[in-house]
This record gives sequence, C-alpha cells and structure tokens, in this order.
Amino acid sequence: MDDQDVIDQINQLANEEHSLFQKASSDEGLSGKEHDRMKFLEVQLDQCWDLLHQRRARRNAGLDPDDAHVRDSATVEAYVD
Repeated sequence: MDDQDVIDQINQLANEEHSLFQKASSDEGLSGKEHDRMKFLEVQLDQCWDLLHQRRARRNAGLDPDDAHVRDSATVEAYVD
C-alpha cells in the first residue's frame, strides 16, 4: 500500500460520508442502519488519516513507510501519567 492508495480510500469514504450527510439534512433523514454506517465511516476516516500521517512522518524521518517493523506493545510514545 502506498500513500495514493490511502488517499484513494480517504476520498471514497469521504464521498460516502458526504452523501449520508446530505441525506441526513434532507426531510427524509437517516435510518438507524445509515446512522451506524456514518459512525463507522468516521472511524475509518480517522484511521486512514492517521495511517497517512504515520507514513509521511516515517518518510520525513528517513525511514521506509512500508517497513513492517512492530514495536513491543508495552512501548507507548509520549505517554504522560
């Protein structure tokens, strides 16, 4: 996966979200299933943006954005108690 794949995914999710927003603002409104889908889209968009930011930060740091190196789960960056 490269940055363009992530951007394409963001655009696809955003287009669906915009369609649901338009429907929500109409007289028809959203069904329960559509409301749940909108919440799911919001989470998916946040995750895609986070992934894109991580990939760009790795690239800017001179690292391979596609490196699958996994840190120990006990490692938490910038954690303040």
